[in-house]
Amino acid sequence: MIVAGIMSGTSADGMDVALVRIAPSSTTPKIKLIAHHAVPYPARLRKAVLASMDAKNISAAQLARLNWRLGIAYAGAVRAALKKHPVELDLIGCHGQTLYHQAQPSPYAGKQIACTWQIGEPALIANQVGVPVISNFRPADMAAGGQGAPLVSLLDFVLFAHASRARVLQNIGGIGNLTAIPAGSGPEKLIAFDTGPGNMVIDALMMQLFKKKYDRNGHTAARGRVLESVVKNALRRPYFKQHPPKSAGREQFGAAFAASFLRACKTSGGTAKDAIATATALTAESIALAYDRYVHPIIGNAPADFIVSGGGSRNRTLMTMLRQRLEPRGCKLMPSDDAGLPSQAKEAVAFALLAWQTWHHLPGNVPVATGASRPAILGEITYV
Repeated sequence: MIVAGIMSGTSADGMDVALVRIAPSSTTPKIKLIAHHAVPYPARLRKAVLASMDAKNISAAQLARLNWRLGIAYAGAVRAALKKHPVELDLIGCHGQTLYHQAQPSPYAGKQIACTWQIGEPALIANQVGVPVISNFRPADMAAGGQGAPLVSLLDFVLFAHASRARVLQNIGGIGNLTAIPAGSGPEKLIAFDTGPGNMVIDALMMQLFKKKYDRNGHTAARGRVLESVVKNALRRPYFKQHPPKSAGREQFGAAFAASFLRACKTSGGTAKDAIATATALTAESIALAYDRYVHPIIGNAPADFIVSGGGSRNRTLMTMLRQRLEPRGCKLMPSDDAGLPSQAKEAVAFALLAWQTWHHLPGNVPVATGASRPAILGEITYV
């Protein structure tokens, strides 16, 4: 089958579409990326998405309209990808835009509940593109007791498991997440979880301080100094001490965290550039901390390939910080482009694979990664 995977992450900067050829095999599916196409959100749509994420006050009408507007945007992104790379498409897997993700149960209306919500009307996508759409992947894992994240672990295992080398797959989108695969192991031996903020805090401070959506190539961070005390204090937060499985989002590292972080930088005498350098260091330190606490114990002292994907892999200052922290630990750092998969395409490819799994009545979660009690077939199918 040829499957289009659509991903729009917590940075809410746009949509990645991956056109993927997937075929069954005796062990794991065979995957070939045909093309990757990125489409930025129009400015007004991005503003609406950011205003709706973890919103304290917003009308039901606005949310309903946004759901349908995103469906139109996703359909347009797939059509644009197909126009540039003509193929006979069979299926679409759409992650949707996360507005709220609460992995840990808390009281609500007399019951303890965990919940998640991704939007982008699949009926519009199916109607406008003309193929079935699989969407809403997280709830089935959460209903089975999982965190609903990370869901890229299956792809990480299928593409990157190695007989003689340990592999750590670190994605740096709005949130950072990793999958660690010991050499020669099966999926039941891997570990996967969200490491903490990826680009989210950096992007928020860049917009507030410099009116820019992100720190291109890490240029601003490179001209600032890291306020070590601010980083150390931020790493004392409960999330970083929580054992996997665990997942994070704007609920932990969104606007409120960014505002608090910026106040701490100013209190410590930092400039605007220092705040960006410090936010970048927080991402690097949180990843290194996650490696030390939770990854090293399962892969041991053997050398490991540390493969980085997502927008953060293009931030040279962040990558330099990661090399300084991880290479002394025996990690060989590389962008996923050098490992055979374009870094910006990876998560979109993952949702193409999950859609293929669902279409064939196969589970898509990795219970040891999400904490689910059992394998689960993920997503909901919308037919044309």
